[in-house]
Amino acid sequence: MPKNGADINAQGGLYGNALQAASERGHLEIARLLIQKGAHINAQGGLYGNTLQAASFQGHPEIAETLVENSADINAQGGPYGNALQAASAGGNLEIAEMLIQKGADINAQGGPYGNALQAALAEGNLEIAEMLIQKGADVNAQGGLFGNALQAALAKGHLEIVQMLIKKGADINAQGGPYGNALRLLQQEGGQYGNALQAASFQGHLEIAETLIQKGADINAQGGKYGNTLQAASAEGYLEIARLLIQNGADINAKVDNMAMLFRLLHFKGIWRSLRRLFRRALISMPKVENMAILFRLLQQEGI
Repeated sequence: MPKNGADINAQGGLYGNALQAASERGHLEIARLLIQKGAHINAQGGLYGNTLQAASFQGHPEIAETLVENSADINAQGGPYGNALQAASAGGNLEIAEMLIQKGADINAQGGPYGNALQAALAEGNLEIAEMLIQKGADVNAQGGLFGNALQAALAKGHLEIVQMLIKKGADINAQGGPYGNALRLLQQEGGQYGNALQAASFQGHLEIAETLIQKGADINAQGGKYGNTLQAASAEGYLEIARLLIQNGADINAKVDNMAMLFRLLHFKGIWRSLRRLFRRALISMPKVENMAILFRLLQQEGI
């Protein structure tokens, strides 16, 4: 402890401790001094969860390397980014991401809102890092996180080159996504917001990507996601060329989607849970033998949903 009695490891405040504050702001010499005086490198807490994540996200390679050289836990879980590699990937800091992998970071570690480092890079548009992660063996079919899987993340952001790279590396174009959620949204239904890769492309209006997926054997009539199937997604969002493409390639224009399932999907995506009970109570009281789901959809409209 310094002569003035300041507690180097005192907890609290925005950054949790002095070392995390210095590391986030890029003050290398202060960080070194604190480490020399006994600062706890792996202390948890603060805005970034730990000191290494703070330096990794903010892009301070010398501090990140100093922390690693002084036994920072590269694979420590927690914080807003899950781990240091995800923080570097989300922050767009290629040099730090490469250093962390070289020092033993688990490239496929799960956790955090992005699910893994590859999705973190794709979600934030850091394509150079995404390419590096793929080349170094990132699991292109890992499930979970913000978009369900890496292919859906690339599709949602319109990164055609990455989509093609993922497919070449064996990405499953018909894979169903996991929960689509982040800190600002409620976790939504299984199958992800888009259901599958082709529905994601159709929902976002990415014609060239949709063509690529169809050429690679995407299941045009697969069920799931917010709209039930791909043709409904394109039709609902007004993408005429994609709708034509889907029909030309065998989309079932008369495909029926389970109305009850669609109702539950709608309630999931609107984040409305109490309305479900209220609406069904009203329906059952006024119409004990509800046979037509259109009645319930009218009730949904009356509720402003």
